[in-house]
Amino acid sequence: MKHLLATAAAATMVAGSAFAGGYVAPVAEPEVIVAPAPIVSASDWTGFYAGAQYGTGSFDLDGDNFTNDRDMKGYGMHVGYLHDMGQFVLGGELDYNKLDIDDIDDKGDMTRLRARAGYDMGRFMPYVTLGAAKVSAEVGTLDISETAVSYGLGADFKVTDNFTVGAEYSKQDFSDISDIDGVDLDTDLIQLRAAYHF
Repeated sequence: MKHLLATAAAATMVAGSAFAGGYVAPVAEPEVIVAPAPIVSASDWTGFYAGAQYGTGSFDLDGDNFTNDRDMKGYGMHVGYLHDMGQFVLGGELDYNKLDIDDIDDKGDMTRLRARAGYDMGRFMPYVTLGAAKVSAEVGTLDISETAVSYGLGADFKVTDNFTVGAEYSKQDFSDISDIDGVDLDTDLIQLRAAYHF
């Protein structure tokens, strides 16, 4: 009887140890979902700025029976404000340009008020402009003083948090100069710009 009980106890211990080391189904780990980090710009374009611009372009006066195309230089100053909304930047700018037109003794001038819309790429911002331009100049017998639409595109780069450099192309189309039907003035400028951001 003692032998039978010892055998049964040994069998139970062997069976128990075998069961303890047997197959155990893996426990599924809950999937951890990590939300993507929000896109944060490395630079904030919000604020007032002021600077200067210089470049060259064309001053093309065309009528039914004549063409008077000249090269010109445009240089001056600008002030503006930008608001950075994350990816997009909106703002406005006022600029003044002195126009040095080839073969014309008296310099002309052009003042523009334009909206700016840009895309924040960190320290780099491409943008487009749209607004109004007023030009004044004396060409031959014409005393020009006209207002028209101004549009263009450009890009600014932040050298430091407060100092930017950039380039811009702009175009202005004036129609019926001095109230003369068919006499139009087309001007364009390619300018380098530098500005201080406050």
